[in-house]
Amino acid sequence: MDNDNKMKNSTKAAMTGVVATGGVVGATASAVVGGSAATIMSTTAGTYVASTAAVAGATGTAGGAAISSGLAAIGSTVGGGMAAGAIITAAAPVAIVGAVGYGIFKYFED
Repeated sequence: MDNDNKMKNSTKAAMTGVVATGGVVGATASAVVGGSAATIMSTTAGTYVASTAAVAGATGTAGGAAISSGLAAIGSTVGGGMAAGAIITAAAPVAIVGAVGYGIFKYFED
């Protein structure tokens, strides 16, 4: 590419964020879609997905109940259940980092 057609760094950052988010969504979806609640719980156990879901869980619940209800609540925002909640919770931080990276590059570009 010559200088007139040079790709901006903000575009590269945005594309990297999209690819990374897609990778996380694909990996998480292959692990949880079509799985039972037990499969979803074992896939997310000990991860930030579980701790985030527990915070979003029903009041007065603890442990697995909090994580299950939290994942279901998060997934219900898009018409899904626990599996959708696990995918959203796993992908959101990656998408946010990509958006912040894009914004930083965009801010400093001419």
